[in-house]
Amino acid sequence: MRVLIVEDDALLRAGLELLLSTEGHEVVAALDRATTLTDTISSLAPDVVVLDVRLPPSYRDEGLRAAVELRGARPGFPVLVLSAYVEDAYAVELLGDNACGIGYLLKDRVGDVPEFMAALHRVASGGTVLDPEVVCQVVGRHRGAGPLDQLTPREREVLGLMAEGHDNGRICELLDLSAPAVGKHIKNIFTKLDLPPTGTGHRRVLAVLAFLNG
Repeated sequence: MRVLIVEDDALLRAGLELLLSTEGHEVVAALDRATTLTDTISSLAPDVVVLDVRLPPSYRDEGLRAAVELRGARPGFPVLVLSAYVEDAYAVELLGDNACGIGYLLKDRVGDVPEFMAALHRVASGGTVLDPEVVCQVVGRHRGAGPLDQLTPREREVLGLMAEGHDNGRICELLDLSAPAVGKHIKNIFTKLDLPPTGTGHRRVLAVLAFLNG
C-alpha cells in the first residue's frame, strides 16, 4: 500500500513513517502541511492519505478542509484523518454524503498498532472507520424523533460498532453474540432505516451516515 502522510508534528510524522515502513507499506511522501496535497497526489499516486485535522498556518481545520476538497475533486479517495480531540462535527462534515473510504481517529489510536493498521486497511479498501470516542459522543447527543429512534438498544449498539468499522465477526466477539444474531440485528437496522439492498453494497456506509446525522 502506498501512503501519503500529512502531519505537522515532526515526531508523530517520523513515527508514522517508521510504523508504515515496518508494516511493509511504502510512504510516498511525508508533508508538514496540506498546501501541495492535490499536486502531490497527482504526481505520486498514493493509495491512501493519512492527515492531521489541524495543520499550518492557522492550526484550526486546514487538514479537514484539504480532505473535503480532495474528496470533492476525487470522490471516494481514501482518507484517514487524525485528530487530537473529539470533534464529531468534523466527522459529519468529512463524511458529507459519501462515507466510502473515510476514517476519523484520535491520534492516541496510532499507539495501538494492530487497530490502527486495521483501520487504515479498511479505509484504503473503501470502508468507514470512526473513533470509538466519536461514536460515544454521537450516541450521547440529544436526538429528535427520527428513524434511529426505532432501533432497540442492542441495534443501536451494533450500529455504533459498525460505525467504528468493525465487521460482523468482530461485532460477534465484542458483544458475545452469535453470527446469526448479529446478522439479524443488522438486517433490522437496514429495514428500520429504510435502506434496501443496492447494487453498490454500501448499506453499511449509509447506515453510518444515518447514525451520524440522526
